[in-house]
Amino acid sequence: MLELRNITKRFGNVVANRDVSIKVKPATIHAIVGENGAGKSTIMRIAFGFYKPDAGEIFFDGKRVEFSSPHDAIRLGIGMVHQHFTLVENMTVTENIILGAETGNSLGLDIERAEREISELSERLKLKVNPKALVEDLSVGEQQRVELLKALYRKANFLILDEPTAVLTPQEIEELFSILRRMRDEGKTVVIITHKLEEVLAVSDYVTVMRDGQVVGNLKTSETNARELARMIVGRDVLLRVEKVQSNPGNEVLRVEDLVVESKHGIAVRGVSLNVRAGEIVGIAGIEGNGQTELIEALAGLIPVKGGRILFLGKEISNLGVRERIELGIAHIPEDRHKRGLFLNFDLRENAILGIHYRKPIVSNGLLDLQRIEEHTRQVIQNFDVRPANPFLIAKSLSGGNQQKLVVGREISLQPKLLLVSQPTRGVDIGAIEFIHRKLVELRDKGSAILLVSAELEEVKSLADRLLVIRQGRIVGEVDPSTVSVERLGLMMTSG
Repeated sequence: MLELRNITKRFGNVVANRDVSIKVKPATIHAIVGENGAGKSTIMRIAFGFYKPDAGEIFFDGKRVEFSSPHDAIRLGIGMVHQHFTLVENMTVTENIILGAETGNSLGLDIERAEREISELSERLKLKVNPKALVEDLSVGEQQRVELLKALYRKANFLILDEPTAVLTPQEIEELFSILRRMRDEGKTVVIITHKLEEVLAVSDYVTVMRDGQVVGNLKTSETNARELARMIVGRDVLLRVEKVQSNPGNEVLRVEDLVVESKHGIAVRGVSLNVRAGEIVGIAGIEGNGQTELIEALAGLIPVKGGRILFLGKEISNLGVRERIELGIAHIPEDRHKRGLFLNFDLRENAILGIHYRKPIVSNGLLDLQRIEEHTRQVIQNFDVRPANPFLIAKSLSGGNQQKLVVGREISLQPKLLLVSQPTRGVDIGAIEFIHRKLVELRDKGSAILLVSAELEEVKSLADRLLVIRQGRIVGEVDPSTVSVERLGLMMTSG
């Protein structure tokens, strides 16, 4: 059992948690939900020893405890999978998983034994990953699987999962839930931090709702529903579906012909052909690691193509650079906002002008116009509800959802002819999801062409006007997003 009593945590002038009390009963699955910045990840990081509270007490199995670091929590059998990864990129999967829990003796580590154990664990949990691969070569989804395996490898009895299902198929999610239920039935305790209300209702026994750093509700899951939870999370009624009119596609904006893209591990995109017209959203569904990352990055000009052609408004752009594509009217919302979308140590003004920092009116007489930059940033902040609304804050001080809204706002503000979007709402709360979806539909309705990649099948089904399925670097089918089932999509993504 974990009990947090009257926990308060401040970061400078920001109060992340204010007098928070949560009791997690033993042998249960307990969900923590709330908007980005509500303090739910912070309170669980305190429970894991990552942060020390400014006030309040922690009790574990009835005893008062104080954690000086996560090692203290790990020794008690507490494990945590963080939303933003804590992996060493130039080490292998195995080295990351056993780091701090190494097997072997003083003469050396038994890496081969660890690799076998990790292979067996990953196969059993259907979280396939290559134990010998370098983490820096893995997709975002594969890295998240490594984080999950790392906690489970250490045989945690109390497991905290921060957004664990972001990159799993419906079948994999259900398999994970089955594992979590078995853990619960064996006496283990699981806490899930999630934005997906359907997951809360499907797997949890209890749910705590947080808003503005405080607990606003503790409920038995069986006694609530998605609409009530959404209202408690946001403080108002929330639309739980994407509202859009029928698309009215215009001329072809993007045409891809037999595209081949190579990654460090071989051919990632294998002869992909597709097209996107003005005024439509074309979705791509697939398990991460099946070529969609390389496809979008090749279209954005971030990585070279090995074969085939990319045509934009009838002009071949296969060999053009990123800036040239931006000038043509192509914008890109990357799947990893930290690696491709933001400079975390830059302030919001600097991040808001990335990609247009050389243009007028941002530049005047060869110099950056600081007043125009601030005005532009405040406009993005206002239009896309970035909180706190302070253009002088550094990007890493924002919650993950507000970082995402900044990236989305920057790219959509360009009014692009073509928007390439990867995982637009990863790690984003329900209110922000509704907001981002509305902005994407508005852009479509203004005549932009949008190519959307998302691991969230309900998202890509709801937003897309046409839906393609990718597997092993190939498009294996096109389906009607309004009629295809999530289960059918999951089968196409895994077995054709």
